[in-house]
Amino acid sequence: MRTHPELSRSFSLRALVFLTVLLLPMLAQAQAYVGKPKLIVLLVIDQFRGDYLNREYTQFKGNGFKLFMDHGAWFTDCYYDYANTKTAPGHSTIATGAYTDGHGIESNEWWDASRSFTHKVTSVEDERYQLVGLPASSIPANRPGAPADAPRYVIGASPLNLRATTLGDELRLATQGRARVFGVSLKDRAAILTSGQAANGAFWIDQASGQFITSTYYMDRLPDWVSAFNASGRAAEAEREANAVGTRDFFEVVGSTPAANRYELDFAKALITHEKLGQNGVTDMVTISLSANDLEGHRYGPDSPQELAMILSLDRDLDGFFTWLDHTIGLTNVWMAMTADHGIAPVASVAEKLGIHAATVDMKAVYARLNADLNARYSPGAQTSYLLPGPELPYITLDKRAFEKIHVSEKDAEAEVAALLPDAVASLAPKPAEATPAQHRLPPVPQVAGVYTRLALAKGQLPPSEWGRELAHSYYDHGNWYVMLVLGAYQMQGSANMGGTTHFSPWSYDRHVPLAFYGTPFVPGAYHGRVATVDLVATLASLAGVNQPSAAVGRVLTEALKPSHPASE
Repeated sequence: MRTHPELSRSFSLRALVFLTVLLLPMLAQAQAYVGKPKLIVLLVIDQFRGDYLNREYTQFKGNGFKLFMDHGAWFTDCYYDYANTKTAPGHSTIATGAYTDGHGIESNEWWDASRSFTHKVTSVEDERYQLVGLPASSIPANRPGAPADAPRYVIGASPLNLRATTLGDELRLATQGRARVFGVSLKDRAAILTSGQAANGAFWIDQASGQFITSTYYMDRLPDWVSAFNASGRAAEAEREANAVGTRDFFEVVGSTPAANRYELDFAKALITHEKLGQNGVTDMVTISLSANDLEGHRYGPDSPQELAMILSLDRDLDGFFTWLDHTIGLTNVWMAMTADHGIAPVASVAEKLGIHAATVDMKAVYARLNADLNARYSPGAQTSYLLPGPELPYITLDKRAFEKIHVSEKDAEAEVAALLPDAVASLAPKPAEATPAQHRLPPVPQVAGVYTRLALAKGQLPPSEWGRELAHSYYDHGNWYVMLVLGAYQMQGSANMGGTTHFSPWSYDRHVPLAFYGTPFVPGAYHGRVATVDLVATLASLAGVNQPSAAVGRVLTEALKPSHPASE
């Protein structure tokens, strides 16, 4: 039977229309392969607690933070779902959509039994590589041309310890390497862990000079444009802005001022320009972690005038950066996400004045008490060190060599330390004679909310609750014996005269961070449902049409997405 030609053409046309309608939603999702958007910008503000945006909203000007809050999808109640709220784990979680039990980064540094008993291993150090671009004043003493007072060695850096892929890695895989991915920060861990294993490059600063450097993991020498940026006098300009001309500690001195944010953003502009991001026919990505808020926040706390000044200055700087992006690439061609790696506790003395049971705990004294008690138990009259040097909460690492020497198992050693810890912390409570209360309130005393052994964490022997889930998400094994100590809420490691504050806990103030998106796929508005930081890359990966990172556990935030958007956007 022959088909009439007109009928055949009509059927073919209807079939083509049908297939086009059917495939359009799929094409809309396959954005990254065709360069829609041209660029993804992942912005991480180090130690930026989630309530800051609400608190300072009326003082924001232009389109800095308000670009996200008024014109983007802003999630007001985003919390990390784990307990080890520090910089390296936070950046790893943001980029991989996983927690420590998935990506393997549990702290900024740790004791690794397979690598060293003389020093902690940082989250990104890698002895197989060398640093690239160190100025002469920072060349290690074991290399030619080093000054006499130079450090003895400098270990290279890589994402060796990161056990999961990042969103940037998945963009590179999906496009067979055509997508270009870079990371920028003052901190090596923040630049490396957010960009990932397959990144084209990660750049951070030499702490003394402020010059941007990298590692031979990425390249054998700095690109010409980075060398030009370093030689441009921009670091000296930042020193002048920070009233720190000639400092030999750029990281701490300049890095804790608003000048550091402008310095980083100017470097990011140079990177986007010279690496031609957004001009490659596929979706490129840059991660920018702004470190200044963390350095300043530790020193002065979240409620200080310095913190307010930092936030308002950053608001203006972001306005300028976003305006530059609009002129350079066009904001309609860019998707942006903003979050933070962790929150922060209020300064203990500030919270205490309001009646909160806040306190600082002298962990050096706790360590001394623990070692004395362990010696009394296992080696009377001796001064054996049963704990590896520290402390750095929430982890207390045992020197397993000392216990193995006296034939004490990991189970017994960890159980003994866990049993001794509450009394060791309680011993720091003010004596009755010392308790001269301000007004009518007695001074707060240190409290222990929980102690968990490594073996219990490994076996999942934890409370069947959200608290237990947060602890489970914080676990990873690097071959050492340890216990995890959680102090009471608003209590932290430090000394009684400590003026600043810190973060490390499962309490909400350390886990609460902003989460916001800007770009054509998002429905503007404030979203008040509880979400998690792992949802960030799940959402962007879905929109880009690529695999979620290898260990990702987040969900796609469909409530903030338009029902469909053309692939040509």
